[in-house]
Amino acid sequence: MEAAQVPQQRAEPLLEAAVRYVEERHWDVCPGTWLEPADGTERCSCGEPRCAAPGAHPTRADWAGLATGSGAAACRMWSQQPRAAILLPTGRAFDAIDVPEAAGFLALARMERLSLPLGPVTHTPDRRMQFFVLPGAAAKADGLVQRLGWSAAAIDLRGCGEGQYVTAPPTRVGGSGAVQWARRPTTANRWLPEVEELISPLAYACGREAADARTRLS
Repeated sequence: MEAAQVPQQRAEPLLEAAVRYVEERHWDVCPGTWLEPADGTERCSCGEPRCAAPGAHPTRADWAGLATGSGAAACRMWSQQPRAAILLPTGRAFDAIDVPEAAGFLALARMERLSLPLGPVTHTPDRRMQFFVLPGAAAKADGLVQRLGWSAAAIDLRGCGEGQYVTAPPTRVGGSGAVQWARRPTTANRWLPEVEELISPLAYACGREAADARTRLS
């Protein structure tokens, strides 16, 4: 299945986006690493040559304690380093269900047809999608998927909760591109759904994608 394309979105300074997430959505934000010029290319500020997420991960182990819900503090942080990634801690205002891109677009189309409640959804350059849901979802996800007859690990469905984070638009990840919104935060999706409302179409889409992948390999 060929994934749908996310429309090109207007580039927005990271500082403006970080402050907007705090002030409009009441999400905590944390500055991460950033990309630095190096020998005609770019590298992660962490200095690791084989960084798995260049310019898009925490700068230190206690990163969660640096997260802020203050617009003034966010403005100050990104004024000091305007290229810093925007990390949104999960387990606070929201959790996220992380799925492969192809499954995510399939599930998103089905949810829209069924008029299911939807929160914001991110689309990352490494071809993943994160569906924002109410906190507590990560702890429930494996059990809910198991009740539907699948293993969450086998179908590549992951819950992101306390102690974890999602990378927010318009953060760039290495040379792969920027994180984008597949569904933007709006006043219409301010109230997030429970994971129980979305888990069936998400698990179905992931299971179908996993089965198709096995068929292609056989």
